Amino acid sequence: MRDILIDSLKESTLSVLPICAIVLAFSFILPLTTVALFLTGAVLLVIGLGIFTLGSDMAILPMGEAIGSELTRSKKIGWIAGGGFLIGVVVTIAEPDLQVLTKQVPAVPDEVLVGAVAFGAGAFLVLALMRIVFQISLSRLFIVSYALVFLVAGIFSPDFLAVAFDSGGVTTGPITVPFILALGMGVSTVLSSKNSEEDSFGLCALCSIGPIITVLILGIFYDSSSSGFAFESPAELENFGQIPALYATQFIESLKEVITVLLPILTIFILFQILRLKLARTKMIKIMVGILYTILGLSIFLTGVNVGFMPVGRFLGSHIATFTHNWILIPLAALLGFFIVTAEPAVYILNKQVEDITSGAISQRVMQVGLSVGVSLAVCLAMLRIMFQINIWYFLLPCYAIALIQTKFTPKVFTAIAFDSGGVAAGTMAGAFLLPFGVGVCEALGGNVMTDAFGMIAMIATLPLITIQGIGILFQHKSRKAALLEPQVSDAPDDLIIDMEIGSDSEPALFEVKPEQELALVAFDPQTEPEEDEALQEEPEQETVNSTQDENK
Repeated sequence: MRDILIDSLKESTLSVLPICAIVLAFSFILPLTTVALFLTGAVLLVIGLGIFTLGSDMAILPMGEAIGSELTRSKKIGWIAGGGFLIGVVVTIAEPDLQVLTKQVPAVPDEVLVGAVAFGAGAFLVLALMRIVFQISLSRLFIVSYALVFLVAGIFSPDFLAVAFDSGGVTTGPITVPFILALGMGVSTVLSSKNSEEDSFGLCALCSIGPIITVLILGIFYDSSSSGFAFESPAELENFGQIPALYATQFIESLKEVITVLLPILTIFILFQILRLKLARTKMIKIMVGILYTILGLSIFLTGVNVGFMPVGRFLGSHIATFTHNWILIPLAALLGFFIVTAEPAVYILNKQVEDITSGAISQRVMQVGLSVGVSLAVCLAMLRIMFQINIWYFLLPCYAIALIQTKFTPKVFTAIAFDSGGVAAGTMAGAFLLPFGVGVCEALGGNVMTDAFGMIAMIATLPLITIQGIGILFQHKSRKAALLEPQVSDAPDDLIIDMEIGSDSEPALFEVKPEQELALVAFDPQTEPEEDEALQEEPEQETVNSTQDENK
């Protein structure tokens, strides 16, 4: 356990260091107390992220997998649907990313927005579970769902499109992602279908669509012209002595909030344990200890984010926007987007889960590169949209059209992972640093926060769909090429078959293609099979000719 915690702290430190370097490069425009708040928040973020990761591995993942398996074993559609809806609502209400967003939306009361998002997530989690049970095509479900989203947006409340997509993006955060991923893995494992790998993913993506629709419908009853920024946190302090008291106060509030939102999840799990699960005592003790780690780590993480990162993001955005050469915001946004996704706790959990379920065929490194590139492009485009006040329709429609077209050419497991990764990338750091950064720019340039600044998270949730599926198409191409070459090198050493380099001969492999991974991940072209059969049939004939020649001699 100690080694795992140390490794988590090291990874958290490496994730946060690039963000610290970028912010410190602009420290000359920040008050000293703000810089001190940021650095203290960065330390707390690292500690909290490390402890939370350990707690998630010990508690959240085993709980979700156990409940998912038990729901499926009942073989009752009503039980699966009812349990799925309840779990979807509860874990969404418990999501800290949603709490961060609701504090920043001025037009809708917090309780109303949370309720609408939770209802939508619960309803679409039921749809996601039914998809696994009845083996419905995931790509077709995405096409129909997003067509419904844009239809509802055009009819009901187009001005709420940015906030609605932001709400869908923050639904999948550090609480919901591990729980829902484990739930899907438990359901697909019990069903033991041939598509169990791809069935394990896609739940988070579908859960993000429901809140978009419910918030769009909610927009009928609220005025989108409100342009304030609901959440206020201190950007400047009178002296350094106020910092410990400020963090102590925020930690107590975060601790109460985390306990409150995790309590329903723990209650549901205990009821399952008493009535159905009957897990061993040692496993229950480990889960309870993991819950304590999760509460402590998440409380520390949120304290560092809310007090240290949010004010700095807004302060930086508003000041840099007033520069004579404020075009620097565009490359700066791209740089922030590339590195900030590495500090998302839910991203680490998804990447690890993907590597485990695919037996290493899709490594954590591949996922991280794809996500970083996608989020970098997304934040860059979002900044262009804020600076020139371009309607978000012109960005979301083309991006989703490309992503949905890609589903026809991408291996199914990559499609499911890509749509999950989009919502996961739009997590806590996006809501607590990048969104305030965009709000600061928007306010400095005289824009409308509701229609211009909001939408940052929506963009972050969109571009990874394209980049991850692009990696999937490349993976499929390389795998088919390896399959065609395999009969010709079958007598070669194993290392030559397993370690397939991607790219030029001098470059290191970005990912490896292994025979057992090809069977699991790639739908091979049936036209290649007859060629392989003919090659195999020709070998005995050649041997017969050689033996005849020997006899004649």
